[in-house]
Amino acid sequence: MSDYRGVIIEESLKDPLLMQGIPIEKTVVVTVTEAHETPWLAQWTKHYVCIPEDQAERLADQLSEAFEQDHPGEWYADFCNDSHHYIIFPGQVFYVDRRDHAQYLAVTEYGISVGIPPHQVNFSRFFL
Repeated sequence: MSDYRGVIIEESLKDPLLMQGIPIEKTVVVTVTEAHETPWLAQWTKHYVCIPEDQAERLADQLSEAFEQDHPGEWYADFCNDSHHYIIFPGQVFYVDRRDHAQYLAVTEYGISVGIPPHQVNFSRFFL
């Protein structure tokens, strides 16, 4: 089994208690700048997580329903292992084979279509 690693932004969640029980490797608080395109927030609390493979699908489904609704289309979360990548939007989960560039293009197009800034859905660094 190969654990999944990624980032969940606490402010993106309706209820931050969802983070309880998720293995967090570290937390970094970042001051929001214009580039974050979330002017209603002063900070992002970025939790770097390590998710066991056998829990990844369940957590992805939970996250897809857990994003705050005041700013729809503003949030996503993701985590990947050596071969696959979960990219989670409100109400939509993508399970991407990291060797398939076309799958990443589809996720990028979807993210942009729901309002995520293009520079925030550049997944090229994950493509194998």
